[in-house]
Amino acid sequence: MRAWVLAASGIAALAASAVAGATVQAPASPLGDALAVIQSHRFVDLTHAFAPGIPHWKGAPNETVKTLYTVKKDGFRINEYCHVGQWGTHIDAPAHFHEGLHTIDQIDLKDLLMPLVVIDVHEKAAKNPDYVLSVEDIHAWEQKHGRIPHGAFVAMRTDWSKRWPDDKALANKDAAGLFHYPGWSLPVLKLLYEERGITASGHETTDTDPGAATTKDDYSLESYILGMNHYQIELLANLDQVPEAGGLVWVTFPKAEDGAGFPARVIAVVP
Repeated sequence: MRAWVLAASGIAALAASAVAGATVQAPASPLGDALAVIQSHRFVDLTHAFAPGIPHWKGAPNETVKTLYTVKKDGFRINEYCHVGQWGTHIDAPAHFHEGLHTIDQIDLKDLLMPLVVIDVHEKAAKNPDYVLSVEDIHAWEQKHGRIPHGAFVAMRTDWSKRWPDDKALANKDAAGLFHYPGWSLPVLKLLYEERGITASGHETTDTDPGAATTKDDYSLESYILGMNHYQIELLANLDQVPEAGGLVWVTFPKAEDGAGFPARVIAVVP
């Protein structure tokens, strides 16, 4: 929490300075001040651009794109996109795995802007591609930065996104057909969602569950998150460009009625 308090103090100081230095002082506007402060910070896109042929879950068909109208012929361009909801950097809504829970159009808007927490285990994943996030990793983060804020978005940094867009490198399948990529663990997810009260989580791989589990079509960790009526983001990018603490994350996606998932645009705002 210490890093979060310091970041908030810095934002308040910047806002005060901006107001004091203005030539013509406008009426007080807290939202205007907040916007000025946010815009003075660095924006990092945590999203891969999606297109046909990108890495995706093994059971999903490839995307197709058809140009229906062109500027040269018609004076405007319109493309037709056909892809599954879980395509590219995407949101998984609770309804993805559980009937009766939230669809993407039912997610509270306040749950789309959150404190950003990055658990960095990229060195461990480099040494062991089957690395599973541990409770000790969470405690190590909290020893440096304080307790994980309530309502945070927790991202697992493994640098697996640097393998994008090589599907074979992301899957890291061996000669026996076993996937080898890092993932979460149930004790960590229980700690984060049930004790720390986080809002959502995300990762750079195609799945919440590690490759050793998804090889056997075991998606129980993803089911746990969604079963708590929380959402997650898969196939994040550029987590190496954001700090472990002190940032914000803004998750956006189209409002598909009754949607279970959709490509998302995820943006970090960092000091």
